[in-house]
Amino acid sequence: MIDLRSDTVTRPSPAMREAMAQAPVGDDVYGDDPTVKRLEARVAELLGKEDAVYMPTGSMTNQVAIRSHTESGDLVLMDAASHVVRSEGGGPAALSGVTAQRIAGDRGIFTADQVEDSLATPHAGSPTTLAPPATLLCVENTHNGGGGSIWPLETLDAVVAAGRRAGLRCHLDGARVWNASEATGVPPARYARDFDSVSVCFSKALGAPVGSALCGSAAFVRRARRFKQLFGGGFRQAGVIAAGALYALEHHRDGLADDHAKAGFLADVLVDIPGVELVREHVETNILRFRVPCRAGDFVDACLVEGVAMLVAGGRDVRAVMHRDVSMGDVERAAEVVRGVVGGRHDVNYD
Repeated sequence: MIDLRSDTVTRPSPAMREAMAQAPVGDDVYGDDPTVKRLEARVAELLGKEDAVYMPTGSMTNQVAIRSHTESGDLVLMDAASHVVRSEGGGPAALSGVTAQRIAGDRGIFTADQVEDSLATPHAGSPTTLAPPATLLCVENTHNGGGGSIWPLETLDAVVAAGRRAGLRCHLDGARVWNASEATGVPPARYARDFDSVSVCFSKALGAPVGSALCGSAAFVRRARRFKQLFGGGFRQAGVIAAGALYALEHHRDGLADDHAKAGFLADVLVDIPGVELVREHVETNILRFRVPCRAGDFVDACLVEGVAMLVAGGRDVRAVMHRDVSMGDVERAAEVVRGVVGGRHDVNYD
C-alpha cells in the first residue's frame, strides 16, 4: 500500500525506536521526566520562546492555547478553512465557550484589511455590550486546507500588526511550520516571533509517533499546563514518546526537502492529466489538493483498489500528502494509478 492519506501515517525508524527505548523517564505530571524537559527546552529554543509544554496532539495544543488566551463568550478570529475550524471537533465552542469569526482566506491566507473588517466598529450611539469581545487571532502556517500553503512574511507581519492594533492576542498553529521553514529558508523562530503562542507538531512532517508542543512566555506556559491537565493531557512516563519527538526534531528536518520534491513531481504529472484540476504554483510544500472529474469518493476508492490511498477533501476534491515513508518510486507509481483511474480504467461515473 502506498499511503498518501497524511504525513501522520509514518512509522518510527529503527534509530528512533532505539532512542525511545533508551530514554530516561520520570513522571511528567510531577515535572520530573528528563526527556520531556529536554524536548520542551529544545523546541522553545528553536521557536525563540521562553518555554514550551509537550502534549499528545496538535488539536490539544491549539485548544489549550485558545482556552489560555480567552474567556467564555469571547470572539476568536481565524481562517474559515483552518484546522481549528475543520478538524478539531468543535473544540473552541465546547472547551472554551468562544465564537469563531471565520475569515475567508485565499488558500488559508487572509489580509490585514480582512482582520479589520471582521471586527465590530464601535460607535458612540451604540451599546458596547452587544457584540462578543474579540480577544484572539489565530493563523495557520503552513495551511493544511490551503494545500500546504505558506504565509508570505510581509502578509503575516501585517496581519499580526492589525491584530495588535485591535488589542488581540495572537496564536500561530505552526503544526507544519517546519515545512514552511524548509521551503523558504526562513527560520521557525522568525515565523513565530510576533505571536504570543505557537503550536508545533512532531507526528506530522517530522515523523514522530506522538506529540505536539505549545510554546510561549513562561507565564503563558504555566497557565497552559493547567488546561493541559484539565483537558486530560497529563502524561506519566512520557519520555518514551518525547524521545521520538526529540529524535525527529534533531534528525528529520533535513528530509522535508525530499517530501517537497515528491509533491512537486506528482504535481507536474497531475497538471498534464486531462480532467485533473491543479494549480502547479499552489504546491509549495508536501500537500496536494486537486480536483477530479468525478465524485472524489469514487476516485479514491478506485485508487485504493490499485494500492494507493488518498483522502476525499470535498465533492470532487482529493488530498495527497508526501512524507518520509514514501519513496520517489512510490510517487511515480501513484501518478500512474491516478492517470489510469482518470483515464477510465475503472468503472467510475464521470460527468
